[in-house]
Amino acid sequence: MSERVLEHFDLSGKTAMVTGATRGLGEVAATALAKAGAKVAVCGRSQADLERVSGKLRELGVESRGFELDVLDKAKVTGAVAKITAELGPVDILVNDAGVNYRVPVVEFPEEEWDRVINTNLKGYFLVAQAVAPGMLERGYGKVINMSSIFGGVGMVNQLAYASSKGGVNQMTKVMALEWAQQGVRVNAIAPTYFETELVTQIREDPERFAFINERTPMGRWGYLPELEGIVIFLASPGSDFITGQTIYIDGGWTAW
Repeated sequence: MSERVLEHFDLSGKTAMVTGATRGLGEVAATALAKAGAKVAVCGRSQADLERVSGKLRELGVESRGFELDVLDKAKVTGAVAKITAELGPVDILVNDAGVNYRVPVVEFPEEEWDRVINTNLKGYFLVAQAVAPGMLERGYGKVINMSSIFGGVGMVNQLAYASSKGGVNQMTKVMALEWAQQGVRVNAIAPTYFETELVTQIREDPERFAFINERTPMGRWGYLPELEGIVIFLASPGSDFITGQTIYIDGGWTAW
């Protein structure tokens, strides 16, 4: 592929902030951005994991540092963004990924778990985006990528709070995109199907559920984590500059039924 084509996906000189970056889809996103040349602020709660992931990214030849972040503490979010800006530069790319799940039937769902899932998966995205966006708007350019799920658009038993939160993420993405479009900030969401992460280990080890997911997916399998890298780079890069307000499904055809 010629350099003229690749330059549309080159993130050299850009600073990316990734929440939930110490495992699963967040770690994949952080790795993808580093491969494309971005400096990466790895955000999470475990100091050991922050150092592990940022160290791995530095081995790819980019600048990367770990930043402790509680997405539900507005003061800490604002402080982390200020620290990232001081140490790595203004945030050009934000990937919101920090999330949790809790799976039981609706009538058994504890109120405290509803609050935990909704707050982490939805309010957390809002607080981080609200802290990062002013700098992007002032500079007239930025990319916000919200990690959603196929369950933001389709139903599934035992996914009450998670599906509700991801449906909210899809709508949040649209509103942010509309408000910021004329100031150069693009906002899109990625909606993956089942990928092999810690969040779905219990389902992965259930033969009946594992078989159902394979049968329900037209491609007949779960997603492989590296298969998310391309869409992250694309949405973070100049190659997607005329795309905003979209939720892009990475689902092996699940939502095509």
